[in-house]
Amino acid sequence: MSPQPVVTATSPAAEQDEGGLTGSVSDETPWQDLGIAIPTFATNADVATQTSAGSTAGLGRALADVITSDLKNNGLFKPTGPDALPQPSFGQIVAPDFGVWSGRGAEMLVHGYVRANGDGSLTVGCYLYDVALRQQLVKGGWQVPPSDWRRAAHKCADLVYSRLSGESPFFDSKIAYIAETGPKDRRMKRLAIMDSDGANHRYITTGQAIALTPRYAPDYRSLLYLSYFNGYPRIYVYDLETGKQRLITQSTNPTFAPRWSPDGKWILYSMAIGGNTDIYKISAAGGGEPQRLTNTPGINIGGSFSPDGSKIVFESDRSGGQQIYVMNADGSDQKRISFFGGRAATPEWSPRGDQIAFTHIAGNFRIAVISPSGSNLRYLTDSWQDEAPTWSPNGRIVQFFRTEKGSGRTGIWQVDLTGRNERKLPTPVDASDPAWGPVRP
Repeated sequence: MSPQPVVTATSPAAEQDEGGLTGSVSDETPWQDLGIAIPTFATNADVATQTSAGSTAGLGRALADVITSDLKNNGLFKPTGPDALPQPSFGQIVAPDFGVWSGRGAEMLVHGYVRANGDGSLTVGCYLYDVALRQQLVKGGWQVPPSDWRRAAHKCADLVYSRLSGESPFFDSKIAYIAETGPKDRRMKRLAIMDSDGANHRYITTGQAIALTPRYAPDYRSLLYLSYFNGYPRIYVYDLETGKQRLITQSTNPTFAPRWSPDGKWILYSMAIGGNTDIYKISAAGGGEPQRLTNTPGINIGGSFSPDGSKIVFESDRSGGQQIYVMNADGSDQKRISFFGGRAATPEWSPRGDQIAFTHIAGNFRIAVISPSGSNLRYLTDSWQDEAPTWSPNGRIVQFFRTEKGSGRTGIWQVDLTGRNERKLPTPVDASDPAWGPVRP
């Protein structure tokens, strides 16, 4: 069940409605220096809930903690969480004591509340204030089942992030990846999913068959992935609601890297026949013959659609080593765009359409970005082995998996476009092949 927006009348602002979006950010301080205070969310009555956080009072602190963590890990703000702050009363949520917060050096203030409803659901309210202007900038509210309380926190963080940065939200999203266990020669690879911050982790497949390269459907209802069972590759679409999966295509030939088209109607994949690997397109509905889009000697692999679906970026070694190429969605006008030395692999088009992330191999494996024309090369990481980038829904953060030198352990990391803010995501086992889904509806 998705968080349901709630009307103003369900919030403590019922008698003091200030009409939603008002005012503006009060100064032009760089976002990296913007101090945001996020005290514990208040409650009208401390009662038990069916959440892991306990009563509404405990939940109020947990909500503030999640929002603080979200805003801290994107490199734009300097949030201070509830542990270091005074706790506002329920009435102060819509009437902050701005003197308290200006005295603490806070430029922005996030107030919120949580209320338990008679049917067991929760109502969470979120308010962003400019402390210097003493003005509300934006507010929102959501009614959620107890199991979705973290989604309400992510929605609040998204509200704050979007209002202050002017960028699209991304916290209320999910990540699919491959969970790896066992010795290197008998590696178990399971499909797993989790929230954007690593919470609500669960395994999707049992590990009886190897799972690889997952991707969320544009509508979030299913996962596309490659499975090898008894050595034979199959491409499946797994329905997240029913737990059922359907076969898209299978072959005795090596198959790689299935990817959705932006409208969810097509699936790209690569297949090796007679020494050549080419990129194919097949209907996501299943059935029908696949269309071959490349036809050159060597290896063509890893197709990724542009956001508007008009072009595909892929890697090919037709020039002698792995490089990045772009073609039209029907396979026409294939041209190389990487000419900067070393090899280039696993390209992925940004949701914004303005950049392509890829793995640059020149000694070490590093995550880099270029424009679709092949210009403006920038490195985002500088480690021993970083690969397989995937974009956040708003195109501001790139996720990838890192292999540790010596141990061979793998984990999921992410870095923002400045290259300065790296973070490792928590996973219960080794992790590879991350795929960041769109913002949840």
